[in-house]
Amino acid sequence: MNKNKKIAIIGGGILGLAIGYQLIKNQKAFKIHLFEKESGFGKHQSGNNSGVLHCGLHYLPGSLKAKLAVDGIREMIHFCKTNHIEHEICGKVVVASNDIEAKYLENLAGRGKKNGLLGLKYLNNEELKDREPNVFATKALLVPEEGIVDYNQVMNQMSKEIYNAGGIISYNTEVTNIVVNGNQSIINTLDNSYEFDYIINCTGLQSDRTYKNFSKLNSPLKIIPFRGEYMNIKEDYKDLINHLVYPVPDPNYPFLGVHFTRMTNGKREVGPNAVLALKREGYTNKDFDVKDIADIIFYKGFHKFILKNFSFTVGEFISSLSKRDFVNKAKKLIPSIEDYMLEKGTAGVRAQAMDKEGELIMDFRIEKIGNQVHIINAPSPGATASLSIASHIIDNYIV
Repeated sequence: MNKNKKIAIIGGGILGLAIGYQLIKNQKAFKIHLFEKESGFGKHQSGNNSGVLHCGLHYLPGSLKAKLAVDGIREMIHFCKTNHIEHEICGKVVVASNDIEAKYLENLAGRGKKNGLLGLKYLNNEELKDREPNVFATKALLVPEEGIVDYNQVMNQMSKEIYNAGGIISYNTEVTNIVVNGNQSIINTLDNSYEFDYIINCTGLQSDRTYKNFSKLNSPLKIIPFRGEYMNIKEDYKDLINHLVYPVPDPNYPFLGVHFTRMTNGKREVGPNAVLALKREGYTNKDFDVKDIADIIFYKGFHKFILKNFSFTVGEFISSLSKRDFVNKAKKLIPSIEDYMLEKGTAGVRAQAMDKEGELIMDFRIEKIGNQVHIINAPSPGATASLSIASHIIDNYIV
């Protein structure tokens, strides 16, 4: 690996910070400069998630996502312990509500074992009631390695480590374009120009546009934004749930379905749905952007996705408009929950890559063009796996 190289990281979410941290931690001779257009770190996907530590249950064995998720949670836990970051390995229960889902659950358990997960266990009725007395299940799988964490604390610590090692983080600094000059690239912002040996694109919701802007090539994938909306369980009813409870996900989609999450601050969340967002960085159903909408409706892959998944798309949209519909999805896991027990919560937007055939890309996707490295697709468990993704990029793409 070459030393004394100047590396630009575009994007101050958890992945950009993790790459900066790993570069400085393992290769102190690198000079790191991270650019973030917002006023601070983690303003989009990284700071608007439910704070779950995912251990790799759902992912296709042998895929990059499966490998990095399993390695990633263990590395993230070590990072949290070392830096005294609030987290807890509380485990989660995945619930099948009927016989068909029970077969899906068996497939999930098989995936988890192949991915190297430890301690997977089917709970009998007594064990389930002891752990989650309000949950209904035909069959329930305990995943003991999963947990919860405060990712804002994680990002704060990563940024401190970068600063302390002499790295630079420039907030409120949007990269307008780059100019390739032999083996060097000149980054232009509104105020300055900078020369670098490597550029790493970690722009999440804007990753495909950044790819095109920097490489002058069309992106092989399109980012389609899906907004995930949550409800909070009111304080008087938070005993409805003790840990993490998830439904068996539909194998055709990367979304995990409406689930229950206990957070590190003690609050309980229910959600999310998966609503097509009309703005890439739009966190309410009132947010829209003409450019973002046009990007979606003129993409042929999106047309094919809608034709194949019309009922799913409509159903998720209804759950955004109707609290009753949202609650009905939650009732699948906890029949006793009622709408008066819930109040409006937060929302996040998932940067989901889609190809021209309308297929949602499940695995992580990294592309290298010259001295540019583009992380085009790094959805969940991107936060959990951020440190292992960072190591993978450094080992395989920074030479």
